[in-house]
Amino acid sequence: MANVQILPNVKHVFLVLSGKGGVGKSTVSTQLALTLQNCGFKVGLLDIDLCGPSIPRMLGLENSAVHQCAQGWVPVYTSPEQTLGVMSVGFLLENKDDPVVWRGPKKTAMIKQFLTDVYWQDLDYLIIDTPPGTSDEHISVLENLKTVKCDGAILVTTPQAVAVGDVRRELTFCKKTGLNVIGILENMCGYVCPHCSECTNIFSYGGGESLAEMGKVPFLGRIPIDPKLTKATENGENFITAFQDSVAAQAFITIVKKYMIPQEESMDVSEPIDV
Repeated sequence: MANVQILPNVKHVFLVLSGKGGVGKSTVSTQLALTLQNCGFKVGLLDIDLCGPSIPRMLGLENSAVHQCAQGWVPVYTSPEQTLGVMSVGFLLENKDDPVVWRGPKKTAMIKQFLTDVYWQDLDYLIIDTPPGTSDEHISVLENLKTVKCDGAILVTTPQAVAVGDVRRELTFCKKTGLNVIGILENMCGYVCPHCSECTNIFSYGGGESLAEMGKVPFLGRIPIDPKLTKATENGENFITAFQDSVAAQAFITIVKKYMIPQEESMDVSEPIDV
């Protein structure tokens, strides 16, 4: 039996990881994908958080269904232009409130199917949103990506010590498995007042930057808590387009242009967003 080629038409693959739940990985994954789309690239967003598939709601795709073609599953697209395609187990559930009660082998099989049977067509970027931890899902992804040039992982943390401690283990996981770390992003680093735009540090400050220094990896920046971002993700709206001048949107744009788009490709971006 011939080996199945993994992601043959995808130029760049990024994983979004964290050893801690509730730090905003899915929000970060979604906004990075939207930013890349707004920069003129064709993007795919793969949600392998099998037990908590929140990305369909964040993009307003909850009632969408996956269809089949001769090449495999067709991802759900956010627009007729098909510049952002999404795949999630959330599209396969009969009821959005149904729990996914699966043992490890079934999770592993599902992830392999997502990586081999989805017809992404030609993609510039594939963003893979992962669940918390360093177990079955993560190992399965890395095993299936052995033949693929993976650009690396973006690690997401919140500032407080309990989150940083869990993300430290994720950093160790990346180093042990040989996964390149693009850098560490500190999410929910403060609260942006909707009236005066002043940012107040609700939690502690600087945990992500300290971890990046300790692990000798880049510190990608800070994303504040922004009520507009929260509302956009709950309503399935494009935050990057609607609030381009906000602190949070500008932070995502900076990360994408500085750490995700290679210099030789940045000149090909159609109508780039100025930072």
